[in-house]
Amino acid sequence: MQVVSGRIGYEKVHFEAPGHEVLDQELANFLSWFNEPDNPMEGLVRAGLAHLWFVTVHPFEDGNGRLARAITDMALSQDEQLPMRLFSLSAQILRERETYYEILEQTQRGGVDVTAWLIWFLEQVQASATAAEQTVANTLAKARFWLRHQSATLNERQRKVLNRLLDAGPGGFEGGINTRKYMSMTKTSRATAYRELSELVTLGCLKPTDKGGRSSGYELIW
Repeated sequence: MQVVSGRIGYEKVHFEAPGHEVLDQELANFLSWFNEPDNPMEGLVRAGLAHLWFVTVHPFEDGNGRLARAITDMALSQDEQLPMRLFSLSAQILRERETYYEILEQTQRGGVDVTAWLIWFLEQVQASATAAEQTVANTLAKARFWLRHQSATLNERQRKVLNRLLDAGPGGFEGGINTRKYMSMTKTSRATAYRELSELVTLGCLKPTDKGGRSSGYELIW
């Protein structure tokens, strides 16, 4: 099996998998290592090596990357010894797909030194955990916000705008909300937009930004 890109006649071979004559033994070696009950290797390193090893053995015509990511998540779960995982490395690898293929090709062509791969892999573990932590924090902040304002009388337009601001997270909605943006999001008139924004300020949901003039607007009170 080969991993190839480019049009016909100008193909570039990025990787060539082990031949069929050694594939069964190579896959058996991998499975024996992965299923070793008392593997002394550090859990994150084991997960990184498992991903690289499986995708390098490359036993299938298609789906090797998906299976490698599933094996990696399984290895991380085994290391954490928890019934559920709060972050997905698979999603992080997909977000960094371009650099993933670059470091993978570099490692597979570079002999037996996997240091650069493991450094990249551990960086993705950290980034994935950080992203999950931020998601949890934003979800909790959103829940606390609505708990504080559960008795406020709001119409659907106001709730829609507030949810957009909450989903964006602190500082995520560039420039805050202003009359023009409110009109665009809710398809309402300028007078209605101005009045409903003013109501949200009175209710303590929004506060005016420091900017004035054309840049005047409002931001969420977290």
